[in-house]
Amino acid sequence: MTSSSTPASGSPRPPGHRRPLRRLTARGRGEEHRVATPLELFFDLCFVVAIAQAGIQLVHAVAESHAGQGILDYAMVFFAIWWAWMNFTWFASAYDNDDVLYRVVTLIQIAGVLVLAAGVSRAFEDHEYLAVVLGYVIMRLALVGQWLRVARSSRGPERRMALRYAGGVLLCQIGWLGLLVLPEDARPWLFLVMAILEMCVPPYAERNHPTSWHPHHIAERYGLFTIIVLGETIAAATVAVKTGIDENDALGDVVPIAAGGLLIIFAAWWIYFVVPIHGHLRSNRQAFLWGYGHYVVFASAAAIGAGLEVAVEQTVGKAHISTLAASAAVTLPTALYLLTVWVLHSRYFKVGISQQLVLPTAALLVICCTFLGDWAVLVAGVVTALAVVTGETLTARRAARGYGTTAESPLA
Repeated sequence: MTSSSTPASGSPRPPGHRRPLRRLTARGRGEEHRVATPLELFFDLCFVVAIAQAGIQLVHAVAESHAGQGILDYAMVFFAIWWAWMNFTWFASAYDNDDVLYRVVTLIQIAGVLVLAAGVSRAFEDHEYLAVVLGYVIMRLALVGQWLRVARSSRGPERRMALRYAGGVLLCQIGWLGLLVLPEDARPWLFLVMAILEMCVPPYAERNHPTSWHPHHIAERYGLFTIIVLGETIAAATVAVKTGIDENDALGDVVPIAAGGLLIIFAAWWIYFVVPIHGHLRSNRQAFLWGYGHYVVFASAAAIGAGLEVAVEQTVGKAHISTLAASAAVTLPTALYLLTVWVLHSRYFKVGISQQLVLPTAALLVICCTFLGDWAVLVAGVVTALAVVTGETLTARRAARGYGTTAESPLA
């Protein structure tokens, strides 16, 4: 691997010295000032369009008493969005050379997710996956092209790694075509098999030669996407509250939901960013577990917004479900989010049993809030906020006693 200070490393050069086409070679893992690029931020925003569409359809399914099928469809569509985003993110962290061809191929991937987003409603309502599969295949074939560029620019183990990636991704796309021809009952099983096979490609490809992903860059990219997803959650909940007030004059009824939802989302942000995780992404094994686990983090964060919409619709009489079901639409994804963040981060910041129990206890209490009727969302929001306060208080006391720093937070 070449040094990040050399031209071959793919590190940014002064604009006057850039060539429109350059070799796609590995960047240095220790490269300084490695941050998210404007293209990556644009990429994230376009992907959130697809997440928003999945959330809208989840709301409709739950509100019409089809929660089981809706959650299954949501899990399948969200996997396609998340997996394509994640593969691009890790590839870009190791190989982004920002030449013209790299940008064009990235824009093709963006076009793919927009095609996927356009097909989300038909996937939920009619179980017609043509547009979803087409959009996914566009994104994945574009990534295959990037890996072939790496193979052409590399030798030895790195070339073999790139070819394994290209071959593995390409073969998986053939399997996904089964969603278009298999009976409806068989599709969830095909999805399960293909999702596992897709997730096996990176460990297989990198078993002898890991890519030179940048820990700080990866942590920043995941953090930014978390912020964008939480922002979409706030936007969806705000629209639902506004609709409830404008169309049903139900200000008093929706205020507790709005207040509780805001507390949940604020706490979700605080809990995720309370520790600097990039310093603990040292090995591929750690990185794979952490990166894969974010499927649940992102999916549950987006589902919180959908749940808040369902709660508002049920309150104003537009949803054909019980108060218990509407409350569960908020409390269950919130608890799942808390538990997943705890599982992903706790092994790096173990600072005592009492501190480690903050998030699991909060998740359990949030689930119990499901049975509180009209006050369920507000109380769940208070519980998550108290989890933040408790965690910060315990951390401050530990620091004052000289047992650790504020970076060692129980909320991780």
